Amino acid sequence: MAKISALSGFPEWLPAERIVEQHVIDTFRRVAELHGFSGLETRAVEPMSQLLRKGEIDKEVYVLRRLHADDEGPDAEQADPDRQLGLHFDLTVPLARYVLEHQNDLAFPFRRYQVQKVWRGERPQDGRFREFYQADLDVIGQDTLPVHVEAEVAIVMAEILAALPLPGFTIHANNRKLSEGFFRSIGVEDTQAALRCLDKLAKIGPDAVAALLREEAAASAEQAQACLAFAGIRTGDEGFADQVRALGGHGELMEEGIAELADVVRRVNTAVPGVCVADLSIARGLDYYTGTVFETFVEGHASLGSVCSGGRYDRLAADNRHGYPGVGLSIGLSRLVSRVLSAGIASATRPVPTCVLVAVADEEARGHSEAVATALRRRGIPAEIAPTAAKFGKQIRYADRRQIPFVWFPGAGDEEHAVRDIRSGEQVPAEPSTWEPPAEDLRPRVVRADG
Repeated sequence: MAKISALSGFPEWLPAERIVEQHVIDTFRRVAELHGFSGLETRAVEPMSQLLRKGEIDKEVYVLRRLHADDEGPDAEQADPDRQLGLHFDLTVPLARYVLEHQNDLAFPFRRYQVQKVWRGERPQDGRFREFYQADLDVIGQDTLPVHVEAEVAIVMAEILAALPLPGFTIHANNRKLSEGFFRSIGVEDTQAALRCLDKLAKIGPDAVAALLREEAAASAEQAQACLAFAGIRTGDEGFADQVRALGGHGELMEEGIAELADVVRRVNTAVPGVCVADLSIARGLDYYTGTVFETFVEGHASLGSVCSGGRYDRLAADNRHGYPGVGLSIGLSRLVSRVLSAGIASATRPVPTCVLVAVADEEARGHSEAVATALRRRGIPAEIAPTAAKFGKQIRYADRRQIPFVWFPGAGDEEHAVRDIRSGEQVPAEPSTWEPPAEDLRPRVVRADG
C-alpha cells in the first residue's frame, strides 16, 4: 500500500479535538439565534466572474474542472468566466449573490448567520489553512440600514466570543468616516491609499509605513507623521475624540465618524463591559468598508493576529432598483480552534459522546443489553453496547480506553441491574427507567485549562 501523508492546509481533527470545534460552532449558532439571526448555507461554488470581480485574489481561488469534458470541448468553460466555477474563498461573495437572487423572498433588514467551509489556495502556516470553517454574522438592509446596527452586530459577536473557552479578548474599532475625514483635513487626498498603507502597520512597522504613505498616498513627511500619530490613538472610552482634534483634524465627515465610533464603543462596553477599544490603527484595507470597522485579538496570543473582523459596507450588492447596505463580522473559526488546541487553552472532557457502555454477559443475552441501551437512549442518555461478550474485566478496560465513564451490568432474571463508575470503582444498583448520570458526565464538555 502506498504511504499515506497529510495534506498541508487541510486540517483533520481527532475526535476529542472535533468536539472542541463543534462546541465553538454550536455556541456561535446558539448566541446568534438568541439575537434573531437566521441560519444560512449557500452553495460551495460561484461563477469565476463573481469570485474575481474585484481582481485582487485571483491566485487564491480553487477552480473546478471536470475529468470528462462534454461535447463542447475541454476549453469551453475556461473561455466563459460565467460558466467556469470556483470554490468560494469567503462567505461575503455568496451572500451578495444570495441577497440579489432571493430579494423578493427576504424580509429586510435580513439577519443571517452562516458557518461553512471556504477554500483559499494560499501558503499554509500556523493558523492559516487552505480549507477551513468561517463563521459570519451580517445584517443586510434594502436601500437603508440604521447606524445603530454597527454596534448591535458587534455586541452579538462579543457575546459569542465571551461564551467561548478563550483567555480573554478585545474588539478594536475604528470608523472609515473618521479616518478619511482626518486625512482630508490635513491635506492627504488619496484616502484609500492611506488606509491601505496604515493597514500594514502591524506587519512592517511605522518607518516603512511612513515611506509608503509618501510614495503611495503622496503624503508629505509631516502628513505621514500626522497619520502615524492618528493611528497611535487607542482608548477604552470616548477620549479618542479630543486626541484626534488635538492633531489638527476637523470637518463634518470626521465629526460624523467620531460620533458613530463613540456610540459603538459606548454601547458595546455597556453590553459586554471592557471588551471594546477605539483603536485608530484599524484600517481594514479593503475599499468596500464605509463606516465602523472591527478587528478582534485574543489576550496573550498576539501572533495569531485578528480572529474576528469586518465592519459596515454600504455597497454589498445593487441592482437597477435597490442597494443593499450591511454590517458584518466574520470569525476564522478553524484558525481560532487551532490555537485553542495547540496552546492547550481548552480541551474536551472525553473524546466520545457515549456516557454508558452496556455490558454483554453472553451473546445469547445481547438482546437484553440492547433493551437496556434503548431505554437509556430514549431518556437522552448516550449509550452503546459492548462489541463482544468478553469477560467483564475486558469490557471495563474497553470502556476505559474509550473514556466512557460508566459501565452498565444488566441483571439476569430477577437480579438487579448495576452501574459502575469506572473512574472511582463505585458500583450501585440502578434501573434503566430512572437512573441519571451526574449532569457533568451526560455528554462531553469543553473546559478551559485554567478551570
